[in-house]
Amino acid sequence: MVYLTLQKAQKFLAASQQVHKTAVHVLEKSAPKETVTSSFASFIHGVRPEHLSAIVRHRSKRMILDSIGVGLVGSTTRVFNIALQYCQELYSSNPISSVYGRKGLKLSPTLAAFANGVAAHSMDFDDTWHPATHPSGAVLPALLSASQMLPSGSKPKGLDFLVAFNVGIEVQGRLMHFSNEAHNIPKRFHPPSVVGTMGSAAATAKLLSLNESQCAHALAIAASLAGAPMANAATQVKPLHIGNAACLGFQAALLAARGMEASPFVLDDIPGCAGFNAFYGDYQPKPLALPANNHKLLLEKQDIAFKRFPAHLGMHWIVDAALSVRNLFVNYSHSFSPSLIHAIVLRIPVSKYINRPFPESEHQARHSFQFNACTALLDGEVGISSYTDSSIHRRELMELLAKVVVEHPEDNVANFDKMYGEVVLILENGDVLTGRCDTFYGHWRKPLSRESLLKKFRSNASYVFPENQVNTIITTVENMEDLPDSSQLASSL
Repeated sequence: MVYLTLQKAQKFLAASQQVHKTAVHVLEKSAPKETVTSSFASFIHGVRPEHLSAIVRHRSKRMILDSIGVGLVGSTTRVFNIALQYCQELYSSNPISSVYGRKGLKLSPTLAAFANGVAAHSMDFDDTWHPATHPSGAVLPALLSASQMLPSGSKPKGLDFLVAFNVGIEVQGRLMHFSNEAHNIPKRFHPPSVVGTMGSAAATAKLLSLNESQCAHALAIAASLAGAPMANAATQVKPLHIGNAACLGFQAALLAARGMEASPFVLDDIPGCAGFNAFYGDYQPKPLALPANNHKLLLEKQDIAFKRFPAHLGMHWIVDAALSVRNLFVNYSHSFSPSLIHAIVLRIPVSKYINRPFPESEHQARHSFQFNACTALLDGEVGISSYTDSSIHRRELMELLAKVVVEHPEDNVANFDKMYGEVVLILENGDVLTGRCDTFYGHWRKPLSRESLLKKFRSNASYVFPENQVNTIITTVENMEDLPDSSQLASSL
């Protein structure tokens, strides 16, 4: 039975390499016109390089570079090694797609997308958009694997790759803009597991040149593969949400290319028959048009947030506020003396899964306002090494955590475009010092400079590659439009 399953997997993956030829012969059964779903399909099929403005190209290449960097450093983590071992044991067939940080190791295309998606989110170091999701990690791994899957002579160019990437980003953003609920820090579904799966399907469908009908089916199939609960945030399972989004969206596009059909109304709001609105109760969709004079891609209007340290995005407000009040305290007392602190007040939004008084693991620590504020106060910085077991369980840190009091001001809402972080030190002598952050460096309102982004990438990539290879990747991404074969990027990772 196992042997038969492997044989079937080999045949399926071999067939998928001929997806361009297959797509031509699949019977086209167009979805009914004038629906939201069909408009998304038309958008995916119709986007062209000229629709990418200079701003969109610039921002999307920054996203690609950052996502590769966090994926490379993520390939050093325990959760990635667990996922990789699973992939190697599951199938050995058709190993043609590269794995982050594992030179010479290849997996089947969809499993490579899964493994690289896990790597991208294994430290919670990947980019964040508004409405809240991690857009790149669900799309880029699928495209990298798909670019290597296609046969010689059919390899997409770098510009084709960049167009497909932006299709995947746009679809995620548009779907989230149809819901007010999606604008806030999530409570039910982890957004990348929902819109990320849809974005992966859209991007892969674009790279594989599927027709409009197949693009619609790919989205509908992906909707049936989407979703993961927020209860698994701050655990080793959360990175699997991104891995699954990349892998399952990719699978949806391959199934659509092979002729599988699904609901033509999956993105429409049909009373009494839940489609995508199963994920967002206030979902109010609108048709999606191609970019034109009065219609721009969302990435042109809404930039991305890039993280300076590997933790939930909300931690960046509280860390910068903590660093601000720490400077005041050092100037006040001429050194950082925890014994002078009576209480530490954190003024933060209400969000249960990132309110963790005494985290016990690295993943809990990455999702703890208390831990990140106290680490910033104690060390004067937060970085990769802050989340090791020895750092998490330090006596000095435990003593600071015991002094924390949390407050939830009504004006501090759980929304990455509106929230703030405030850290108040109440000293033993009654004096009070306050640090506040309204916009951290790296937020879309205060984007990282090119120098800062490259510094982050070099630091992350250097965990697995020598300097000359790191520089090659930077040059390749920054000149992606001129790349004759986009699979060269995947092969270099």
